Amino acid sequence: HFEAHEARVCIQQGRVLEDPHRPRGYTEEQYLRSGEEMAALWSDVPEALENTVEIARRCHFELELGNTSLPRFPIPGELTEEEYLRQSSREGLIERLEDMSLDEAGQAEYFERLDFELEVITSMNFSGYFLIVSDFIQWAKKQDIPVGPGRGSGAGSIVAWALKITDLDPIAYDLLFERFLNPERVSMPDFDVDFCMDGRDRVIQYVTELYGRECVSQIITFGTMAAKAVVRDVARVQSKPRGLADRMAKAIPFAVDMTLEAAYEQEETLRDMLEDNDAREIWDMALKLEGLTRNVGKHAGGVVIAPSALTDFVPLYTDGSAGVVSQFDKDDVEKVGLVKFDFLGLRTLTIIDWAVKAVNEHLAEEGAGEPIDIAHIPLDDDTVFDILKGAQTTAIFQLESDGMKRLIKDLQPSCFEDIVALVALFRPGPLETGMADDFIQRKHGRQKVVYPHPELEPVLTNTYGTILYQEQVMQIAQVLAEYSLGEADMLRRAMGKKKKEIMDQQRGIFTERAVKHGVQQSTAVHIFDQMQEFAKYCFNKSHSAAYALVSYQTAWLKRHYPSHYMAAVLTADMHNKDKLVTLIDECRRMEIKVVPPNVNTSNYRFVAGPAGEIIYGLGAIMDVGEAPAQAIVSERKANGLFRNLDDFVSRVDPQRANKRVLEALACSGALDGLGPHRAEILASLPDAVRAAEHQARNRAAGMGDLFGALPASGSEDMRPGQAQRVRPWPQREELAREKKSLGLFLTGHPIEHYESELARFITLRIADVRPGKDAQTIGGVITAARVRRNKRGERWAALRLEDRSGRIEATLFAKEYAQFESCIGEDRLVVVTGEVVPDEYTEKSLRVSRMLTLSEARQTYAKRLRLQLDRATVAGAETSPAERLRGVLTRHSTGTIPLVLDYRNPVARAELALDADWSMLPTDELIEDLREQFGNEEVELDYA
Repeated sequence: HFEAHEARVCIQQGRVLEDPHRPRGYTEEQYLRSGEEMAALWSDVPEALENTVEIARRCHFELELGNTSLPRFPIPGELTEEEYLRQSSREGLIERLEDMSLDEAGQAEYFERLDFELEVITSMNFSGYFLIVSDFIQWAKKQDIPVGPGRGSGAGSIVAWALKITDLDPIAYDLLFERFLNPERVSMPDFDVDFCMDGRDRVIQYVTELYGRECVSQIITFGTMAAKAVVRDVARVQSKPRGLADRMAKAIPFAVDMTLEAAYEQEETLRDMLEDNDAREIWDMALKLEGLTRNVGKHAGGVVIAPSALTDFVPLYTDGSAGVVSQFDKDDVEKVGLVKFDFLGLRTLTIIDWAVKAVNEHLAEEGAGEPIDIAHIPLDDDTVFDILKGAQTTAIFQLESDGMKRLIKDLQPSCFEDIVALVALFRPGPLETGMADDFIQRKHGRQKVVYPHPELEPVLTNTYGTILYQEQVMQIAQVLAEYSLGEADMLRRAMGKKKKEIMDQQRGIFTERAVKHGVQQSTAVHIFDQMQEFAKYCFNKSHSAAYALVSYQTAWLKRHYPSHYMAAVLTADMHNKDKLVTLIDECRRMEIKVVPPNVNTSNYRFVAGPAGEIIYGLGAIMDVGEAPAQAIVSERKANGLFRNLDDFVSRVDPQRANKRVLEALACSGALDGLGPHRAEILASLPDAVRAAEHQARNRAAGMGDLFGALPASGSEDMRPGQAQRVRPWPQREELAREKKSLGLFLTGHPIEHYESELARFITLRIADVRPGKDAQTIGGVITAARVRRNKRGERWAALRLEDRSGRIEATLFAKEYAQFESCIGEDRLVVVTGEVVPDEYTEKSLRVSRMLTLSEARQTYAKRLRLQLDRATVAGAETSPAERLRGVLTRHSTGTIPLVLDYRNPVARAELALDADWSMLPTDELIEDLREQFGNEEVELDYA
C-alpha cells in the first residue's frame, strides 16, 4: 500500500524516472495505472491481496514470438469475423458477376473457388486480416482516393477480388490463390496496396483514428555504414582531405552488398591509394565500423496495427518531427506477432486520376458524352496496341525505358496477355538467357512452338510453350505429377532457394508421381530439370498482370486523350527537368503544342487547352513554387486578367511574388504581354515593385492620391511605373535565360540560328544517324555533361547532344577527353565526328573521335569572312567605315579566316582582301558586332 501510494505521489510530482519502486521496463502510463489501482484497492483490505495479484498479472507483459496478434475488426451486428467475411465475399462476388455474361456453370466455377479460399482463410484465422484491408481500401475509394488494381501475389485471390481489394479477375488470367496463401504452409498473407501519392497519408490517418493512435505506427528502418559511406564518414571525422575521401569512395565499385574487403580484392587503383598514410588511416578505421547502424529512417509504406497499445509489443521511437515509429524493424515487428500492412504511394495512380478528372470535366463542359470510368475500359482496343507496336511508349507505366521499347518493337504486343508477358520478360534473367528471344520468335511463327508434354499445352499456350511465370511451374507439377497447388507452391519455393539436397529429394518425388500419372521417366526428369532452370527467372504472374493493367490504362489515356494525359504526366514530373525535356519532345512528336507559361492563362499545373494544346504550368518555373503560383491564379480568377506589369505587381501578394519569383517569371516568358519584351520587363521590375509598395502604403494609411482617388486595380488609367527603355536581348541570351528558369528550351532552340550554316559541314541530323563503322559528323548543343574516372584514374566524359531533330549520347574516352576538354560546356554548340554504335540503354550512341566548337568548325571549313559595304549605306556616318571596322576588329581575337570587303557604289564594285594581320577567329561575338555596325545581311561566311 505504501509503495503504491508512493508511486502515485511520484507520478503526480513528475518524479517518475527517479522513483526507486518503478519496475524496470515499465512506462509511465503502466506505472501510473498499477500504482493508482493498487492504492485504491488496498483501501478495501479483505479483497486487496487477490486484486493486487490480478493487477500485477495484467501489468506484466511477455512477448510470445511467432504468434500473430491481429487487431479486432469492428463488425456490425452480432456476426463473427468469419461469418461477416463469408457474407461480404459472396455479396461482392455476386456484384462482380453481374457485369459478366456467364452461364450457370461458369458462375459455379467462381463460387466453388470462393468457397475453397474462404475455408483456407478461416481455418488459418485470417478473416480479420482480409476485412481490415478491405475496409481501408473501400474507405479510400469512397473518399475518391485512387487505389491500384493489385500488387504482388494477392491478385490471385478471388476473395480479394470479391472484396474489391484487387480489380483483376484471377480466374480469367489463371492466377493462383496458393501463390498468395498456401493452405499447406501457414504464413501470414501480405497485401501490398498502392495508393495515389496525394491520398496515401489520408488512408493512414483513417486507420490511425479507427484503431487508436496508441495502436498504430509506421515502422523504423536502420541505415548502415556501407562501403562507400563509411569511407566518407571516417574521413570527415578524422578531418582528412575531402578530395581523398572522394577518390577512395569512387574507387569502390557500385554493386549491391559491396564490402571493403571485396573492393580491395577487385580494384588495383584502390590498393595503390592505400600506400598513402592518410588513406590507410581512413581504411583501417572504416574496416572496424563497416556494417554498423548509422541512422534511422521510416519504412516507405509499412504500417503496423496492434490489438492493444503498441507498447505492449514494441518500444517506440520519435525524432520529434517524423511522428512515432516502432523501434523494431519490419522483420522483428512480425516476429513479436504484429501484422505489417503496406501502404505504398504510386505516382502513376495520381497521374491517371488527374487525367481522368480533367477529361471528365472537359466532357461535361462540352456536353460530349458520359464520363469515363478507367476501371471499365475495354482491354482489347486495337488503337491502343497500335501505339504499343510502334514503341510510342514514353510516359506509359512500366513500358517507357529504351530497353523496354526495343523489346516491344520485337514482340509487337497484340493483346493484354502480351503486356503481362512484357512486364515479366523485361528482367535480366529472361533477357540474358534467351528466354525473351524464344518467346518472340515463337509468337511470330519463326520458331516452332513445342510443349514439353501434350498435357501442358493449356498451361503454356499463352506463353508459346515457354515457362515464364511462377504459377506455370506450380501448374506443371499439378498437371503432370498430381501435386496439390499447395504442394506445388512448396516445390516452387524450394526451386527458388536452389538447395541441392532438397532438389534431389524433390526430383525423386516429382518423377515418381509423374510416372504413376503416365509420363515416361526420362520425360519427367527432363521436365523437372526445365522447371528447375526456369524457376530461377520465372516471375509472379499475379503481380505482372496487375501492373500490366495499369500500363494498359495509361496507354489507353495517351491514345484517346493525349493532351489531358500528357499534361498530367508533365505535372507529375514538373520538378524533374531532364524528364520534362523528354516529355515535351514526346508532345512535339505527338504534334501537341506546348504553350509557354503565361500569368494570364497558366495554372499551377500543366493543363490541356481548348484547342488540344498544353499550357505550361507556373509551378514548373524554377524559383516560383506552389504558393506564388496559386496566389497568381487565385488573383486572376477573382479580379480578372492582368493588364500590364504594374497591374500585376500591385495585385499579387508581395510576400508570395518576391523579387526572385518576379525575375523567374520574366525570364521564363510568363510575363510576356505585360510589356514590350522580356528585357524591358525585367529592367522595369524594380520601379514597378516600388510603385506597388507606395500604393500599398497609401492604402494602408487610408490616403488618396493628391489629385484624386487611386484608380481601381487593373483600370486602364492606372499610371504605370516609369518603363525602362532597353534593347531586346539577342535570341541566344533570351533562350539561355529561358532555359535557366524553365530548365529547357521551349520557345526556340539555340541551334535554329545556325542550321543553314551547320549544313555546310555536317553529314546528318541527329535523328538520321544510324549505327555503322563509317565516321559521321553531327552538330548539336551539349545539354548535359558528366565527367568520370576510369579504373586508371583517367577522366572521360559522357555527353548528351541534341538538335531540333533529336538527341544522342556521346562518349569521349580518356584520350579524346584530354584533347577536346576545352570544347565541353553546357549549352555550347559543337560539331562532333565519330562512330555511331548500338547502346545497351539507348538505341545508339556516338564514340567521339573529333570535337570542334562552332568557331573552330568555321575556321576549319570556311574560306573567308565577307563584309559587304555599299557607299549609299555608309555615307553620312560620323565615323568612316574603315574606322568602325578597325574598332570592331581590335576587340576580337585574331585567327586564320581572311576578311574580305565587298565594296560597291553606283558605277563600280571592288573586292578588297585585308592583310593577313587582320585574319580573324570567326566567333559569334565578332559576327554580331559586325552586323550591328553594318547590317545583318552584309556579313556572311563563305564556305564555297
